[in-house]
Amino acid sequence: MTATQGFLWAVLSWPCLLGASFLLECTDQDQVIHPYCLSISQEKLLDRVIQHAELIDRVAEESSSLFEDIFVPYQLRLQRNQAAYPCITKAIPIPNSIGEVQQMSDKWLLHSVLMLVQSWIEPLVYLQTTLDHYDGAPEMLLNKTKWVSEKLISLEQGVVVLIKKMLNEGLLTTSYSEQGLFQYDRQTDMVESVMRDYILISCFKKDSHKIATFLKILKCRQNDNYNCA
Repeated sequence: MTATQGFLWAVLSWPCLLGASFLLECTDQDQVIHPYCLSISQEKLLDRVIQHAELIDRVAEESSSLFEDIFVPYQLRLQRNQAAYPCITKAIPIPNSIGEVQQMSDKWLLHSVLMLVQSWIEPLVYLQTTLDHYDGAPEMLLNKTKWVSEKLISLEQGVVVLIKKMLNEGLLTTSYSEQGLFQYDRQTDMVESVMRDYILISCFKKDSHKIATFLKILKCRQNDNYNCA
């Protein structure tokens, strides 16, 4: 088994992180099956959410590179850099600099993570569907996309429990994708379709890194509030 195959196996065998009816209160035995429980310590809960986000970030990076290598000629990559292709989360008030992040409260950091996670749930379901129609799409790319799509929902659940644990607040029930941030036209030619999916997967790669970074900054603040740049 190669290193890449070994990592893919580990990712795809990552334990199921609950469905919509996940438990908030769990026994010690339940925690093995249900990683996100109010009964575990805040520190352990945050560690699990960070680990989950880092895995998603890593697979998103690999998926983006794989898609680019297989479907995007160098000329189209230049076109992406030269043209204005805004990410679907551009309209969400998410900080884009370390200075802005440092000025945010823990509450807004957590809710920024939740907004980003929620905004990508629908687009990744769409991406998973559209990749099925590509000629020659490798099974590894399809599996990675499916894995990320499923685990993003689990990550949303983990962040919800973390918000309840740290802030004693309930769920932000409205997904930003439901408010019209994500729109696409199925009536496009093949080149435009590839570019649209390329931008989508590239933007998700950036946002998944933001999600993991925000969570790690949050953890740093729990230990040292003055040195988390």
